Formats: sequence, structure tokens, C-alpha cells
Amino acid sequence: MPDLRHLPSVDALAQDLVDRVGDGLPVALATEIARRSIEDARAAALEGRSVDPAVTALGDASRLSSTRLRRAINATGVILHTNLGRAPLHPSAAGEAGRAATGYGNLEFDLAEGRRGSRGAYLSRLMAHLTGAEAALVVNNNAAALFLVLHTLAAGRPVPVSRGELIEIGGSYRLPRLMAASGAHLVEVGTTNRTRISDYEEATGDGAAMLLKVHPSNYRVVGFAEQATIGQMAGLGRRLGLPVVYDVGSGLLDAEVPWLEGPPPAWIGDEPGVRQVLADGADLVTFSGDKLLGGCQAGIIAGRADLVARLKANPVARAVRVDGSTIAALTRTAELYAAGRGSEVPFWEMAGRSVAALTERLERLAARVGIVPDVRMSEAVPGAGSVPGMAVPSPVLVLEGRGEDLWPALVGSDPPVVARRAAGDLLIDLRAVDAADDAVLAASLRALCRS
Repeated sequence: MPDLRHLPSVDALAQDLVDRVGDGLPVALATEIARRSIEDARAAALEGRSVDPAVTALGDASRLSSTRLRRAINATGVILHTNLGRAPLHPSAAGEAGRAATGYGNLEFDLAEGRRGSRGAYLSRLMAHLTGAEAALVVNNNAAALFLVLHTLAAGRPVPVSRGELIEIGGSYRLPRLMAASGAHLVEVGTTNRTRISDYEEATGDGAAMLLKVHPSNYRVVGFAEQATIGQMAGLGRRLGLPVVYDVGSGLLDAEVPWLEGPPPAWIGDEPGVRQVLADGADLVTFSGDKLLGGCQAGIIAGRADLVARLKANPVARAVRVDGSTIAALTRTAELYAAGRGSEVPFWEMAGRSVAALTERLERLAARVGIVPDVRMSEAVPGAGSVPGMAVPSPVLVLEGRGEDLWPALVGSDPPVVARRAAGDLLIDLRAVDAADDAVLAASLRALCRS
């Protein structure tokens, strides 16, 4: 019979985990991990194997702690990095969200009438103004926005969609599956590379509920390719009495980008603007509140007032509604655009940083680290499945041959730093790094380079 007296007590091991792991690991979770590790060690001992419960518990607690949401430094050059939280909020937007979350407010209270009011009424009016729509509705993300539209307008009925627009987005989102879940019946029209307006017309004879166009925001079909324009689809929709819906997705408010000086930046390419899409005749447009809009996660539906009213009346609208903090943050973001201050939205500020300014920061960073500055031209990307194939010229600091050892070490630093690896080299891009974090990044690199 093995001697089990050497096994630690649950309470002692749990307290050791709290002391060593830190980061606010609750005693209750530490106790659960400790108990499981001791039970596994006891079972192993009875089988003649030796397992150290302290080592097992520390590994489990450390892995769990690493999944706790924390601040990270994004030195990848991917501005809207999906895995790192997409768009950072403007400080004033974050402040509004914090105030909404830590106190009471008129979320559903009409201060003028002294009675219950409509959630997000001000934000909806503001979004309608920014897009040139009759009305707008905000839900919790763009997938929810499209689901609500399909469920409301097309449940149980056919909806023609171009084969070249049957998108898949990271995180297991596939348009055909979303449509099936909504109750709409997908009718594929055209081919992968060519879909004409006549293809849609041929598919409307069997009781189609609407015409749906989907922006392929994370890929491009080029070469021998053709797609029906939103103007053509709007014309067909008016002739047949069918609403035309465009899932723009990426959230570019206006293709003219009037909040920036000069012409639209080249990296915007032919990204559709919500205002232009509505002006071209779309009845409803769905788009993201983060991504190119630069706000928090949300889905926005803008267009005809009668259709938006039908969406609001659907019980599903309650299931996908947004909370007060989201409304507060997105409202402030939208107000910046309305005031002509869209360039202050962090996404646009980061995308607009000059090569010269970034190069100077990289050289100072290298000096702080104590290495010879090897700064080369590279490219940053908007990210989050937006503007595929387009890039923003951006310099990088290259640490030759240090990609395999420094990259994981930086990820494990405090705060975590996520950089780029290429051909064995480590690349540091400061386009999405706040200048206030340069010193923090330099300290982490200096410590690792000297170790």
C-alpha cells in the first residue's frame, strides 16, 4: 500500500497557488484545482506511479490564469486584430461606457415625458443621420443584425444569393448556416465568379422574400469576374416589390472618408460605404460597429423606416439587443463622426500615422533596448476581415533570427506583447501601439535580449 501521507492538504496547496499565480485567482478556483490535482496524485500513487500534485496544480492554475482577459500590446501591424479585441475605443467612448456600467441612467426612461422610453433611441437617430437612412437599429453584432433581418423578412421563404458571396468568416460563421438558422431558404444564383442581375430575376419566380447582396469583406474574386451592382438589384427590387438588403459588414460609413484630410486613402480600395449603398437604393444595410467604424462590437441596421419598425417588433430583437455600456460607447463614437472628428477614432488615428513618425519611434525603441536599429519598410493591414488584399505602408524593427525565441517570450511577458514572425526574424510594428507603451515594450525587449 503506497504512503499517501506526503500529499499536501487541499487548503495549503490552494493558498500556494493563490500566492504564486496571482492575477486575482479566486481561492475557490484555486481550491478546485488543488483538490483535483491531489485526487489525481492519489490515484496515480495507488497505481504505482509518482505524480507531484504541486507541479500539476501550478501548471493548471497558470494555464487558467493566462486565459483571463488582460491588456496586451499589439505590435503585429494588424490594426483590427480579431484575436486581440479588434478596435480600441476612443478614451471618451470608454469613459461613457464606464459611467453607464457603474451607475444608473436613462437606458429605457424618457426624461422629457417622465415614463418608460425606447432603448437606444438617441443612438438610432444618430446612426440614421450618419448614414442618410430613414431609421436605424443597433443589435449586438453584425451576424445578429443579418439574422434578425432574415428572420423578420424571409423566414420560410426563398432568398437568392450569389454563389460568389456565400461567405465564411473566422469563428465558424458561414452564411448558408446563418440563413438556415433564420428560417430563410437559400437559393444560390450565378456562379462563383460571375453573377448577373438576370440570375437574380430568374430566381424570384418562386416566392422570393427579398434580394440579398453580401460584401465579401475578407476575400476578393478577381479576373474573369462579374457581380450585379446594388443599383441593378435596387431597380429589380422596386420592379418586383421586393426589399433589397446589403450586408456590408465592414462598417465604412462613407466611402469618401470625409473625416480625413485629402482624398480617401489608397488602402480603402473599393470598399463600399454605407451612405453610398443606401443612396444607390438599398432598402436595408447591415454593418459592424467595430471594424472600420472603430467602435465597440455591435451590429447596425439602417434603411427604410417601415422595415426597421418590423425588425423592432420581432421578439428576436430583444434577444439580440445591446446593453447600456455598448450604447454609451457607440453613441460617443458616432458623435465624433457627427462632429467631424472621425480622425480621432483610434482605428483611423492608427491607420493615419506617418511612416516618418513610426520610423523615428522604432529607432528610439532600438536605442532603449540597446540594439542597432534595423528598420525596414513593410506593410500593416486593417485586419478583422476588412479590405482584403489592401495594406498600409508601415516600417518595422527587425531582430534577425530572434523570431522563435523572443516571440513566445514576449507573449509571456507582463503585459503580453504580440509581435510578428517572418522567416525566423522577429518584426515589431508600432502602428497599433500607443506611444505611451513604447517604454514598456522596450523594457520587455531589453530584459529578454539580455537574458
